[in-house]
Amino acid sequence: MPEVLGITLLKAIEQEPKLKEMATLDKRVGELLEIALRLEGLARHASTHAAGVVVAPDMLEEYCPVYKDQKTGVINTQYSMKYVEKIGLVKFDFLGLKNLTVIDNAVKLIRAGKDPAFDITLLDDNDPLSYELISEGNTTGVFQLEGSGMREMLRELKPSCFEDVIAACALYRPGPLNSGMVKDFIERKHGRKKVVFDLPQLEPILKDTYGVIVYQEQVMQIARTLAGYSLGGADLLRRAMGKKDSAVMAKEKIPFLAGAKVQGIDLKKAEAIFDLMAMFAEYGFNKSHSAAYALIAYQTAYLKAHFPVEFMAALLTEDMGNTDKILKNINDCRGMGIEVLPPDINDSDFSFRVIGNSIRFGLGAIKNVGEGAILAILEARHAERFTDIFSFCERVDLRKVNKRVMESLVKSGAFDSTGAGRSSLFVALEEAMSTGQRIQQERDSSQVSLFGSAEVGRGSINGARRLPDINEWDEKQRLNLEKEALGFYITGHPLGRYEAEIRRFASTDTSQISELADRAEVRLCGIVVAQKEHMTKKGERMGFVTIEDLAGTVEVLVLPNIYQQVAELLKSDEPLLFTGQFEKGEKSNKIIASAIQMIREVNERETRSVRITLDRADMDPARLTGLRDLLGRHRGSCPSVIHVVIPDLCTAVVPLSENFRVAPTESLSMEVKGLLGYNAVTFV
Repeated sequence: MPEVLGITLLKAIEQEPKLKEMATLDKRVGELLEIALRLEGLARHASTHAAGVVVAPDMLEEYCPVYKDQKTGVINTQYSMKYVEKIGLVKFDFLGLKNLTVIDNAVKLIRAGKDPAFDITLLDDNDPLSYELISEGNTTGVFQLEGSGMREMLRELKPSCFEDVIAACALYRPGPLNSGMVKDFIERKHGRKKVVFDLPQLEPILKDTYGVIVYQEQVMQIARTLAGYSLGGADLLRRAMGKKDSAVMAKEKIPFLAGAKVQGIDLKKAEAIFDLMAMFAEYGFNKSHSAAYALIAYQTAYLKAHFPVEFMAALLTEDMGNTDKILKNINDCRGMGIEVLPPDINDSDFSFRVIGNSIRFGLGAIKNVGEGAILAILEARHAERFTDIFSFCERVDLRKVNKRVMESLVKSGAFDSTGAGRSSLFVALEEAMSTGQRIQQERDSSQVSLFGSAEVGRGSINGARRLPDINEWDEKQRLNLEKEALGFYITGHPLGRYEAEIRRFASTDTSQISELADRAEVRLCGIVVAQKEHMTKKGERMGFVTIEDLAGTVEVLVLPNIYQQVAELLKSDEPLLFTGQFEKGEKSNKIIASAIQMIREVNERETRSVRITLDRADMDPARLTGLRDLLGRHRGSCPSVIHVVIPDLCTAVVPLSENFRVAPTESLSMEVKGLLGYNAVTFV
């Protein structure tokens, strides 16, 4: 089936020869298509409009047939929305938007912290910071304005007033974009194209949209001003124009020109304006709808511009159940310089909370940790902070906080603030929970143990508080378990130490990939997080691979000719460089791989020299001797250069002799960073 929105079976059969071929070759397929063609378009069930409410002056069943929904018990009309309007009833759409909840929660956070008197309803509509944010396309989380195509349009449009935001919401649709109307609007706004009004009467109507007919209301206003239409008549004209019914349009032209003649308007000009209205009416958008959306867009933009921490905390809370959205929002926070702190049993609430210029992860976003468990933790914490896993298990209701919850809390890093290692905590879980359950049972039954319930409650049980002395999980295991509990990494990332290489070799990342043109060449660095092998009709193996970078995930299609070369490589957890062609789909995007290589190997192959940066603090003899010995252990063919930085004065460049040629490997990089600091080595 061709991926075309709203395509019918008949059109699909015309467009795709394989469907005809299958119907001819296989009798069952032919029969299937024949039956499907007869069924297509018929009503198959009764459905309820998501937001529609019908208003009648009396009992609804006096006006139309009704039925009671079996699940909700709500009375519904048996007429569809078009027929409801035809019999004279009014239908309202009440839209429930999560953005209103985001605004409400952000306002609560602002009032609880920075500004107790803050009132979102009293905003001025001329805030420069808000328009700057919108014009830069920094609109992740901003209602209606966060899509990649919309952000691109905003960067060109550069809205400078509320009317521009209303217009942006109305213009970003396929009709106006494909007709050239958007480009015309932008050119006129920035004075690169002259704004001309065919008649002086049109200026007050079209001034705000730079002479372009953008809204349906403008079509109605023109009909009323130039041809004396009533409000009802103007609305009927708008509907006729929107449907592009040539017969109706020809009929409507007669009263329009007659009305224009009465108003003393030149008939040739009136006819030209009628045709112009007809052209734009097809793309015209309801301004009142667009204005309502623009208001919410402006409010969210204002919050993001002035209270970014509170806004992002509210956004993260709203998207708590969606791993992809949380990851996108966390990356946006990092780009804004807002630190997202890991979950913590002593500091986290159910939702994401604001702590200074940071956001503390909400316990509600940890997998396998339900609301009942969180409420039990918050209730037990009310009196005092938890000092270790034993005090936690003694005080928290373990009927609600079970072993699965505890494991998720440890894996996510929620106990890190107690100072214990995650591996030690994991091993001690059983003992801590067993001790806690015994203490709680004794407390519940009011029995005094050998030591007395108060002392037991404080945990003085034969040194049970001593955690086992075992090796801490290595970074890879720690991060993998963290991701298992949260759905993503938060205290680090397997690609974190490859950031310099990613900047060198990647042409984009997953947060920006959707902005590329279809079939664009792309280079992306990532690790394989899921893969599925598939056998083609020819019996060849190919792969569907999901890769993750620092910003998100994307699917990579590995065709047989490439797959046979890299099948083993894809099973490793090595950071890889994927080169290929970007394919933009209606539902999702993917990359068709043409080459897959280890970043480490690409780095070693492409590096021409190794630069080591020293500052005054690094110039002591012991460090210099350590550096000399280190370079000697990594001999290779790459020249090495030392940059000595003297703050506020200069940088001295010292090329080293042939004796200090090195191999640009990951181990060299790690050792130099360990000796001199994170930014001390650069592969050029």
